[in-house]
Amino acid sequence: MQNFTDAVLFAINVTLPSTLLLGFGIFLRRAAQINEHFIAQASKLVYLYGLPCLLFANLAESNINYGEQALLLAAGAVSVLVCFAAAELYAWKFVADPRDKGVFVQGVFRGNLGIMGLAFVFNAYGESGVAAGAVYTGVITILFNILAVITLSRAEGSGWHKKAGNILKKIFTNPLILAIVAALLLQHFHIPVPKPIMKTAGYVANISLPLALICAGAAFDIRSMLKMSDISLQASIGRLFAAPVIAVITGLAFGLSGVAFGVLFLMTATPVAAAAYVMAKAMGGNDTAAANITGITTFGAMFTAAAGIVALRSLGLM
Repeated sequence: MQNFTDAVLFAINVTLPSTLLLGFGIFLRRAAQINEHFIAQASKLVYLYGLPCLLFANLAESNINYGEQALLLAAGAVSVLVCFAAAELYAWKFVADPRDKGVFVQGVFRGNLGIMGLAFVFNAYGESGVAAGAVYTGVITILFNILAVITLSRAEGSGWHKKAGNILKKIFTNPLILAIVAALLLQHFHIPVPKPIMKTAGYVANISLPLALICAGAAFDIRSMLKMSDISLQASIGRLFAAPVIAVITGLAFGLSGVAFGVLFLMTATPVAAAAYVMAKAMGGNDTAAANITGITTFGAMFTAAAGIVALRSLGLM
């Protein structure tokens, strides 16, 4: 009973700040202190500068050993790809609107690794787990962004040849992917980044997550969320229940245990990343549904992550 209580308190301590920021965004919108124009401009600022600086600042100075984490990375990539494929199949059969399909798929496979995931891992394993979490975050976030660009590009409605070209262009010009690749290259080749630049990147990074969550909260549509048929609820079920189960099965198939298994589960048990809303907004997807998914999963992850932690710890898997 004590372990369950500790797990619930741990999950609440990690996810409650984001829930409060979403609530703050709802309050600001209802109080008419921000509007659609502000949300659009602020989301663009976060997408182009805030989140790239956040990822760059976190990875550029990390102590990363990729060889030691190869099996974990392979399991994580397989888990994400299975979630992506299953969500695409479901969307193909049951989601009609092209603007909804990509948002649904992204809502299932994309977790909040850089903030929620690392916090989960640190609270579970301390400094010993942070290195593995940093590697996982850097590599899997690149995969997240590639898959997100692919699935969200369907909203454009152009021909397949043109779509393929647009997808490749967006992958190679995506600011999140470029920031991650730049940070990993600098880190790998031990190229120091001048302190004023890192400090500036840190300042910009500090505004990204709060501003993204406030914008997501401001765009939150409670009436849409309460509809049982709405894609936001369907995607949230996939994120909160199906994705962690797939991660556990994948981890067992790869023979993971201890910290590696724990990192895989904890990173997958996170709510949808705030970047999912920002990216959907920037690429013409259903941003209202994306905001709803962020809200539902941020609240729901407090319970599903805690339940998973207790179950897996009792089985000696993490």
